Amino acid sequence: MPPRPTELIHHPYVPPAGFEAPQAGVFKASTVLFPSVAALRARDWKHKDGYTYGLHGTPTTFLLEERIATLEGGRQCLLVPSGLAAIANVNCALLAAGDEVLLPDNVYGPSRLMAEGELARWGISYQRYDPMQPADLERRLTDKTRLVWLEAPGSVTMEFPPLAQLARLCRQRGITTALDNTWGAGLAFNGFDLAAVPGSGADIVVHALTKYPSGGGDVLMGSIVTRDEDLHVRLKLSHMRMGWGVGGNDVELVLRSLPSLELRYRAQDAAARGLARWLQQRPEVAQVLHPAIEGSPGHEHWRELCGESGLAAGLFSIVFHERHSPAQVDAFCDALQLFRLGYSWGGPVSLAVPYDIPAMRSAGTWPHRGVLVRLAIGLEDPADLQADLARALEALAGA
Repeated sequence: MPPRPTELIHHPYVPPAGFEAPQAGVFKASTVLFPSVAALRARDWKHKDGYTYGLHGTPTTFLLEERIATLEGGRQCLLVPSGLAAIANVNCALLAAGDEVLLPDNVYGPSRLMAEGELARWGISYQRYDPMQPADLERRLTDKTRLVWLEAPGSVTMEFPPLAQLARLCRQRGITTALDNTWGAGLAFNGFDLAAVPGSGADIVVHALTKYPSGGGDVLMGSIVTRDEDLHVRLKLSHMRMGWGVGGNDVELVLRSLPSLELRYRAQDAAARGLARWLQQRPEVAQVLHPAIEGSPGHEHWRELCGESGLAAGLFSIVFHERHSPAQVDAFCDALQLFRLGYSWGGPVSLAVPYDIPAMRSAGTWPHRGVLVRLAIGLEDPADLQADLARALEALAGA
């Protein structure tokens, strides 16, 4: 007689304990089972001392949270479905009607759109400040300012700001700071310690794990890391109320990629610097924007924070001479074969995207008239990528 469903669902076999392998097991659950009513009532989902429900954590998500906290130099970590979700969680947890948030003028675009959309509808105002001018931030801080976002380098235009000065201005006023450290990946610098004094940096560090920690261009995930317990609980309560959750298989992919994170980061850094220096010599290019390249805006700030031989992400932008029209630059992008057209970065495939920078700025003046293209360097052979760029530059001239 075949087994009944009840026998299959409530089968008594339990695998023996003690299994260990290089990769952690994947635990997936919505429902978590309790041995008793007393245990159900006693468990606290706010700390990693037990399991209550899938959204509040599993052994798999707890493991990644602890490793990301270590990577970023923090103590607590929350996982969310994307880097943008990390930004949203911070905003929702810390801001209320009547408050104000300040964003760098070169901020990640969707963060600005969130301020113009949802935050504005909730009665939260925002200003954009010039991150390269600490005095501009200082004059914009008011009694309504509750949160200041920091980003290094600036999204797309790659200016590297004086992070320690910006954080210090906010700390002196008792204003919470949140740093988007996706570019640094926890490797180029520590977002919590931006000067010689521990704790001289941001209060919160967010990271789009979609990028370098995933490394495959196939996972969306974000993290929020803190050192302060009270701030962590405040963020976690909002995290719970908004129902953020991440899939166990996605967590598995990030856990599998973390051991090679620094190797990939260093390889893409070296390839990007070589290509950036080569492009500096091309007559079509007016400026290369790369924090580790001398002459790029904020290079001295990068050198001060990361060191002469410090790390940098495999990401940079080039500004074409103004004699090249937007249509010609589009032709350059279309002619690329190894570089593919697409957003994001940190994966194995090199990417290119043209941007209209003047339309993205408000607090500062963009000094260039040529079209900007951002290049994200993957894991291809740098010589092949250089040849691809050279072919596309020929197409630029003929367009």
